[in-house]
Amino acid sequence: MKPEGYAKRQQELAGWPIAVETYKLGDIYHCTIANVDPGARFARAEGATREEAESRALEKAARYLSYTRKFEV
Repeated sequence: MKPEGYAKRQQELAGWPIAVETYKLGDIYHCTIANVDPGARFARAEGATREEAESRALEKAARYLSYTRKFEV
């Protein structure tokens, strides 16, 4: 199986720049969210549609980022 419909975009979530990657593998859409600066993936989700996978992953990412403290230097 090869991924289809790959899409990548950057946006801001809870004051953090993130990269959202979405692709379809078989009948399931997969979405991963990574922090732009170090490039570490920290939220993943899957769903029947692209919108469902992205909304689940963004929900997880928002929850994880709410636990993160941000220090001003």
